[in-house]
Amino acid sequence: MRVLMLSWEYPPVVVGGLGRHVHALATQLAAQGHDVVVLCRQPSGTDAITHPTVDVVSEGVRLVRVAEDPAHFVFEKDLLAWTLAMGHAMTRAGLALDSWRPDVVHAHDWLVAHPAVALAEAFGVPLVATIHATEAGRHSGWLSHPLNQQVHSVEWWLANRADSLITCSSAMRGEVAHLFEVDTADVSVLHNGIEPGGWKVRAKDVGAARRTYSPHGDPLLLFFGRIEWEKGIQDLIAALPRIRRVHRGTRVVVAGGGSQTEWLQDQARKHRVLRAVEFVGHLSDRSLAALLTAADAVVLPSRYEPFGIVALEAAAAGTPLVASTAGGLGEVVLDGVTGLSFAPGDVDGLTRAVRDVLSDPASAASRARAAKARLVSDFNWATIATDTASVYAKALVREPRVLGRPKIATGNLFT
Repeated sequence: MRVLMLSWEYPPVVVGGLGRHVHALATQLAAQGHDVVVLCRQPSGTDAITHPTVDVVSEGVRLVRVAEDPAHFVFEKDLLAWTLAMGHAMTRAGLALDSWRPDVVHAHDWLVAHPAVALAEAFGVPLVATIHATEAGRHSGWLSHPLNQQVHSVEWWLANRADSLITCSSAMRGEVAHLFEVDTADVSVLHNGIEPGGWKVRAKDVGAARRTYSPHGDPLLLFFGRIEWEKGIQDLIAALPRIRRVHRGTRVVVAGGGSQTEWLQDQARKHRVLRAVEFVGHLSDRSLAALLTAADAVVLPSRYEPFGIVALEAAAAGTPLVASTAGGLGEVVLDGVTGLSFAPGDVDGLTRAVRDVLSDPASAASRARAAKARLVSDFNWATIATDTASVYAKALVREPRVLGRPKIATGNLFT
């Protein structure tokens, strides 16, 4: 099939797990013989002079990385205007693909809704949309500000306009059906995947990471991902004093970037563990892999998590997992089998789980081996790509529907 995929991030422009997802899916589809074109963007804050549009073939995928238009829109300050401008540029690039025409258009999340809808209609082909997360989910069901409501309405439009929907977990399928008033039978669940071999690290790099982050040989915990409230890092910080009472000297490394770093540092100061929590920012893949392997446990205390691809990466590195049951994490981490789990926001449960891992490293290592073995059977990108192609093949252009604006609840959308 000829597949036109749209994503607002694609390596090396990566904000979170979505970029890695789209890259892996696109390259696997190409490896299976499909003709894949990905429309993505240049880094924000650039323009057509510094970063012109490029049209290249990379890893079997035709990659059209679209330049930003001249307007002074800033992602952090003008999110909707910036997104619409990006969509306009993507639409023009999609219409300029010479004589190439897709059999299906695949949109990844709300930021590419406008160009995806426009191009699917222009080419007269089915629109498939993967909803990776929701605005209501990220804000615990509250749409308190105009921007939250605007994003939610675009998500609702994409979900109702698409000819076929995909989510990365059963939890997300239920969330999407509830929030956007679609039938769960119309939503396919296709998990994220991983290439396990990419996380092998040299022993000397692991040793160097251990000496850097735990120079005195104390227990080492790792969180990596976006530094945002919904990731629950504040719960790990709150649990750390109790963990350290039993396992003296335990340290936490927080890797990644986001808007809550300063607030979390204040939380560490409040709980008197600031010197035991190290914020290291974004790490290279090589450095992250070494730190992952060096850690005694990866802790993922998410309050909201559509899937949790970082759990797969921890499993690939063979590191014991402690994770909340938020959203897709409850499907990725099987409590007592491939890791230890606790309810989102349950600081006592988090404390007990981490203490158990550190007190019984043999059992923790056994669960880590089970998690790694499960990657091959349940989270294989080749299988996921095949299943995605099946969704494409079954998708049919629906009769045109006139959609009005969705009603925005004044209370909590989940209660």
